[in-house]
Order: sequence, then structure tokens, then C-alpha cells
Amino acid sequence: MGQYRLLKLGEQIRGEIANMILRAQIKDPRVSNFLTINRVEVAKDLAHAKVYVSTFMSESELNRGVEGLTSAAGFIQSSIAKKLTIRQFPHLHFVADTSIRDGYEMAKKLEDLVKSDAEASAKAAAQVSGTAPETPGSEGEQSANV
Repeated sequence: MGQYRLLKLGEQIRGEIANMILRAQIKDPRVSNFLTINRVEVAKDLAHAKVYVSTFMSESELNRGVEGLTSAAGFIQSSIAKKLTIRQFPHLHFVADTSIRDGYEMAKKLEDLVKSDAEASAKAAAQVSGTAPETPGSEGEQSANV
């Protein structure tokens, strides 16, 4: 099967699983509405598909949700196979995906580094010019001394 068709099938499966979660068709209590299906990678022989699941909830909640989806995999496969007309429907494997959270934490660290670098360069520039760097509340101290 062509790569484009595999991508298209993966997107269809992703959309169907996301709709099932949103409509609460999966009755397992471990499956939360806050789970997100990021992507689905379908194997070339259509035998297997990896479903990447993420959430902004805790890591334990994500793992519980993945366990719930794994236990409901048969129901999910049969429900989607009835809607899609393909010769062989892939066996679904659910995987916890923390890439979104990891990316967010990395962006936050970079933002903190830029902020601390700006503060350090302002402090160095103030020392070179011979004046003390302004800190919040320093204006009030100067007016109290006058």
C-alpha cells in the first residue's frame, strides 16, 4: 500500500478513535475525555498500527488511560472496521506519548534561559557604566534616603 494511503488511513483511524473518546463510547472508566490521540502509524502490511496517546494530566493518569484503551482495543477495532471498508483492519497498539509535555517543558526552559541571560547582560552593562542595576523597589529606597 502506498505511503500516502497509509497516512490517510492513519488519520482516519485517529479521527475515529478521538470521536469515540469524545462521545464516551468507550465505557472503561480509565479512559478520560482528556486523552488526546496524536497520531497513528500504520504498518505497510496493515497488520499493526501504533496509536500515540497523550494528555496534560499526570503521567499516572496517562498510563491508566493507555491501559484502558488497550483493554478496549477489540471493541475499538471492531467499531472502526465496520465504518471503514478495507480488506484487513490493523491490530491497534496504544502507546503513551509524552512528546507534547516534553516540548512544553523544553520551551519553558529555553524561555527561562533567555530571561536569565537578559538579566545577566543588563547587570554586566550596568557594572560597565558604573551604575547599579535597577531592581524593583529600589526607587522607593532612594526617595526614603533623601
